[in-house]
Amino acid sequence: MIKNNQSVLNKLMVLIDALIIGGTFVLSYLIKFYILESEPGVGVLPLRSYVTLLPFLIVVYLIIYLMTNVYTPKRTTGMWGELWMLLRANIFGLGVLIIALFGVIHGRPYARSVIAIFFVLSMCVESFFRIMIRSILRRIRLNGYNKKHILLVGYSRSAEAYIDRIRMNPEWGYNVVGILDNEVPIGTEYYGIKVLDKLDALEKMIQENSFDEVSITLSLKDYDFFENMVNICEKNGVHTKFVPDYNSIVSSKPYTEDLDGLAVVNIRFVPLSNAGNRLIKRLVDILGSLFGIIITSPIMLITALLVKTTSKGPVLFKQERVGYHGKNFNMYKFRSMRVQTADEEKKGWTTKGDPRVTPIGRFIRKTSIDELPQLFNILSGDMSLVGPRPERPQYVEKFKEEIPRYMVKHQVRPGLTGWAQVNGLRGDTSIKKRIEYDLYYIENWTFFFDIKIIIMTFFTGFINKNAY
Repeated sequence: MIKNNQSVLNKLMVLIDALIIGGTFVLSYLIKFYILESEPGVGVLPLRSYVTLLPFLIVVYLIIYLMTNVYTPKRTTGMWGELWMLLRANIFGLGVLIIALFGVIHGRPYARSVIAIFFVLSMCVESFFRIMIRSILRRIRLNGYNKKHILLVGYSRSAEAYIDRIRMNPEWGYNVVGILDNEVPIGTEYYGIKVLDKLDALEKMIQENSFDEVSITLSLKDYDFFENMVNICEKNGVHTKFVPDYNSIVSSKPYTEDLDGLAVVNIRFVPLSNAGNRLIKRLVDILGSLFGIIITSPIMLITALLVKTTSKGPVLFKQERVGYHGKNFNMYKFRSMRVQTADEEKKGWTTKGDPRVTPIGRFIRKTSIDELPQLFNILSGDMSLVGPRPERPQYVEKFKEEIPRYMVKHQVRPGLTGWAQVNGLRGDTSIKKRIEYDLYYIENWTFFFDIKIIIMTFFTGFINKNAY
């Protein structure tokens, strides 16, 4: 049923896209020459010259949409993800159109402004249409219609995680009918979803029911059954997915290599392991830190004077931290506490009302001004503008034994700000939660992700409510 519904929806969307592409192209001509201008001037091609392009334009755009997966099901894709996919397809289409009109077809002066209006107008109309369709489908699924009925094969941590996500996103329209498992007693429930039978009942269940999908969620100890479960599903023509029970080990975005026909799964994808990406990030760090040093130099000078004149001791405080590839380095801050012995300094994090913090220190910690000298750490290459915050060696030794995947954060340079920090995880907050955000950043790094974090820092990252 879902397959039929999806097929009908895709055909409807193709038809509507064709109408939008053709309609907005003609409308762009009318806007240019009858609204923005009073009428077409001398030498302007008539509307019929643009209309003759419509078959080529519509066919090319629809082919590009198919090639860029615009029509693939979007149940679990966020709205912004879908619109980003649509934007990329339209940019591709615009490029083909420009090459065709101004590179291949000669002697016909098509107006560039019409093409520009068409790009903006078609993108806006198509985006509105998709948002409307998404809203309608969401409402239909929340009311219990257009459901995708799923059978889970295997009771495991991955099965529970799968069910958790479906419960949190009812707009996906997923309905887990039940679970098959050999170890967990029949009748056992997880949020109302029951274990229906043993694994050997799979073929009978498929033949007696109309499942839209079978998701294999076997626990690690039951992977001996995996091949047989897949064979049964494929023999009966049911769509099959595999939800591995090792998500706590493997990243959310593992990638495969083809080793002469043998699929090799890389446990973790770190975009910054690519030399080109590292070079881009390093150039941004150098330029960004130089710019930061220049514009904040008056603030740093005033802070240095205040620290020096209000308490005894050096202006800067250096502390050993663990950085890139686990190598130690000295991280610099403006001193915000009274001078301590080495043993006192190792006692622990600053707590609320900590008597070691000076009055000026309390202010510069709260506003993150004490972190500004780290711009010089960035310039020297020990740190980056964006990345996981570095910790002291004694805490690294402690956390790497207590928190899974903690040491992965050292595969990139530590940062002045980071994804965890702009999401409020600074100071006296959960280390485990911080690591989750750090790992997400490491596995999903892009140049634009860094820019986003830097912008967010200006709005959320300077005032630290957890700094004491």
